[in-house]
Amino acid sequence: MTVSSSHTTIRQWRRDDAAALARLANDRQVWLGLRDLFPHPYSVDDAHAFIALATSQTPTTLFATEVDGVLAGGIGYLLRTDVERIGAEVGYWLGREFWGRGIGTAALRLVTARAFASHPELRRLFAVPFASNPASARILEKAGYLREGVMRQSVIKDGRVQDQFLYAILRTDVEAPR
Repeated sequence: MTVSSSHTTIRQWRRDDAAALARLANDRQVWLGLRDLFPHPYSVDDAHAFIALATSQTPTTLFATEVDGVLAGGIGYLLRTDVERIGAEVGYWLGREFWGRGIGTAALRLVTARAFASHPELRRLFAVPFASNPASARILEKAGYLREGVMRQSVIKDGRVQDQFLYAILRTDVEAPR
């Protein structure tokens, strides 16, 4: 599975991505914007473990982000269960050298379309970026997600309690743009 738009591609992870993944992910500034499940420091062993997980998924929901054939980061979505089974949470990150170039927005648009096309039951995709990460919020806004609210004091990252924004996009937003 490979989906492209201009210079940005989302594709399945490959075992040979491990060294580049570890190099990009082993950055404290990247880690500060992500859940603690994303390790820091980030080793080649961490990369191998993640790639093994991503390549064993059915259906595939975790993808590599590439720019002009070069690994730039990762993106994906987590399908919800039980009463929330009509939704999925999206998440993404880029290596610092790829920040501020529209890559995150392009990748999010691609994965949003992929999620809705691959899962007819999905009605909603959402994301909960840290309020301290306005660049991530801007990616969501540029990709058509709407801010629905603020979840006050909802997370602790690096010893600091902080707020999260709640952003979402509905299938109807994509099928019949505003």
